[in-house]
Amino acid sequence: MYSIEEISEIIKTCNKCQLCNKRKNVVFGEGNVNTKIMFIGEGPGEEEDNTGRPFVGKAGQLLTKMLAAIELKREDVYIANIVKCRPPNNRVPFEEEVVKCLPYLRYQVSIIKPKIIVCLGATSAKYIIKSDIRITKDRGIWYKKGNFYILPTYHPSALLRDPSKKKDAWEDFKNIREKLKML
Repeated sequence: MYSIEEISEIIKTCNKCQLCNKRKNVVFGEGNVNTKIMFIGEGPGEEEDNTGRPFVGKAGQLLTKMLAAIELKREDVYIANIVKCRPPNNRVPFEEEVVKCLPYLRYQVSIIKPKIIVCLGATSAKYIIKSDIRITKDRGIWYKKGNFYILPTYHPSALLRDPSKKKDAWEDFKNIREKLKML
């Protein structure tokens, strides 16, 4: 079994898919490796590619505020993405890119051993929960898979595009806070 640091180093030289060709930085993930809760998004955007850190752009700033609203800091949680390199123009990652990157995410999850996984957006939910998930219909529903409680919710970038979804996202985050208290 690799350590989180060893996997991070391995990923820096990954060339399993075409996303490596234009990346500036691999965006591995960051946070508390001893946390009970892990947030998983789709993939890095421009700011993340520039810095090598997940969720640091406008969507990341909103995520930080959402965490604060349920009395969590970024340092309290672990944040990662389905793919570790930025897809061109922030497009949705292709299935073949996801398949190549998922083993890295699985390593992260196996090391961190969160009790709760929050899927931020449809892409994350599709590959973690089930392939036919519909984020607008299925968000806010808890799924139990193995040792994990998994909740799909809107990606913060979706909330920036459509503020009317913020009310539902707030309900999801309150549910996350309650589930966290129970564990």
